This record gives sequence, structure tokens and C-alpha cells, in this order.
Amino acid sequence: MSWSARLATLFGLGRMPHAPGTAASLVAAAVAWPIAAAAGSWVLLPLGVAVGLAAVPIADRYARECGRDDPSDCVIDELAGQWLACAFAPLSLWGFMLAFVAFRLFDMTKLWPVSAAESLKGGVGIVADDIVAGLLAGVVVMLLWRFGLA
Repeated sequence: MSWSARLATLFGLGRMPHAPGTAASLVAAAVAWPIAAAAGSWVLLPLGVAVGLAAVPIADRYARECGRDDPSDCVIDELAGQWLACAFAPLSLWGFMLAFVAFRLFDMTKLWPVSAAESLKGGVGIVADDIVAGLLAGVVVMLLWRFGLA
């Protein structure tokens, strides 16, 4: 397995037979928790951006290796998007669960502007929709929490 395959699939996590994106998002949220507990939720924002930037060439190379535009087992983008969503969530089980659900909803439904980001070519398109979904989910969670609706 190439280094881009290992990273793109998060060391094989993306090769789960059912719902690999959801599994990767769940693992990402679980990994985000101790990071946020140790350094604060906002540290997930630059980490999510850094993973997203690193994911673009990784996803692009992996897609070319596979011969597919957006391989379903490429889940490094879920890590970036989920961390962005969690960056805006309060450090609580409910906050992180809400960030997880909101991110998955935005990522799976591909509502605009997520769909517009997905239409970009190559690794940028593979990653951009998850970045947009993560930011949208984060803002929704933050607003719900701020106004006492969650």
C-alpha cells in the first residue's frame, strides 16, 4: 500500500465495508476530544485547516492511483471537516455529538455551498466539500449553543 493510500484511507479506516465516512468522522470526533480537553476546542480549528491543506495533495494522488475522481475510501477529508466542526462546539459530550451529526448531515446531503465545493476538480474538490461542511456544521452548533437551543 502506498503512503498516499495509507494516509488517504486513514490507515485502512476508509476501507470499512459500511459507512466509511461516518466511521472516519466518529473516530475523528473521538480523537478531537482529548485534544480539545488538553488545549481547548479552538485548537482544532488550525489543526483542521492544516489537515485539510495536507489532504489536498494526498487525496489527489490517491484518486489518480485509484483511477477514480473521488474514491469513497478516501476519508482523510472527514478528519479535517470533523475537526473543524468540533472546533466550534462546546467541550461536552452533547456538543461533540451535535457537531458530529451536523457535519454528517451537511456532508451527506451536499446542500449548497457544499455541493459547489465538491464540484471542484482533483484533490481540492475531494477535500473542499468536507471543509465547507465542517465549517457550516460548526457555525450551526455554535449558534444553537449560543442561543440556548441545544
